[in-house]
Amino acid sequence: MTPLERRYRRLLLAYPRAYRAAHGQELLGVLLDCADPGRTAPDVREAAGLLAGGVRERLRHAARGVPWRDGLHLGLTAVMVTQLAVLLPYARDIPVWVALSALALLAALRGRVGLALPPALLTGLKAIAVASGLQPFDVTLLPVYPGFLTSDPLFVTRGPGSLAMEYGLTCCGLLVLAVGGGGSRARSWWWAAAVPLAAWAGPVWPAVGRPAPVGLGRMALELGVLCLAVWAARLARDPRWALAAAVYLLAVTARLGEHLTTLTSRHLAYWGLLALLTAATAVISYDRRRGPVLD
Repeated sequence: MTPLERRYRRLLLAYPRAYRAAHGQELLGVLLDCADPGRTAPDVREAAGLLAGGVRERLRHAARGVPWRDGLHLGLTAVMVTQLAVLLPYARDIPVWVALSALALLAALRGRVGLALPPALLTGLKAIAVASGLQPFDVTLLPVYPGFLTSDPLFVTRGPGSLAMEYGLTCCGLLVLAVGGGGSRARSWWWAAAVPLAAWAGPVWPAVGRPAPVGLGRMALELGVLCLAVWAARLARDPRWALAAAVYLLAVTARLGEHLTTLTSRHLAYWGLLALLTAATAVISYDRRRGPVLD
């Protein structure tokens, strides 16, 4: 394999696996045939074109199926990532419940929403019990202190009401998908890789001591994913990313809502950024004046 062919193959990884299996060799042959003799690397414009084509093809692959089902499933997946991230630092003291939350996320990632519902429900009931100081399932020494990634006890800034709303949203959404039939697609494993970043408290904003602090790592992750949703909506003109963003925004609103009387302008700015990106995703999705850029 020549250096040029090796570099072309790496660029073609931007395309979905099914596309590479069907057209990869043909596309590679055309690229090599059109290359100047003696070249060892693609030029910048050619590389950018291959990467952009790969992203468009991935979006074309993603924008299939029933939009509302796929959007709901995508939004619930994002919410379940944050739910596992909240529990992960406390795995030393509540290993069973962290494992149940991980099982629910794993089942959702593989599209098995019916299998994800029972562990999600049990984890939600346990979370509400811990926040309420109750012990209906097993004895858990309260407060639960973390082993890594954060320094605050479990649910020190959360009440049972917001947890009930958040887990209720998750379980009701999974139930709708499971009863509705039609199946849900498998998600990328990158969602699981996002759990440690969402769990890491790191520097918080607003400052320590304020109600409902938000880790800057989690905030950067949220804003980055929502910006990708806006871009995907612009390219595909499809509402599924707007629905997914709205589902996640509901979960964030439930978390901040219980501190409504003590929220600062920074909290409102954080929520406003999420709401603005969610609204932009919806507006771009329903812009009928222009067709999909993918076309």
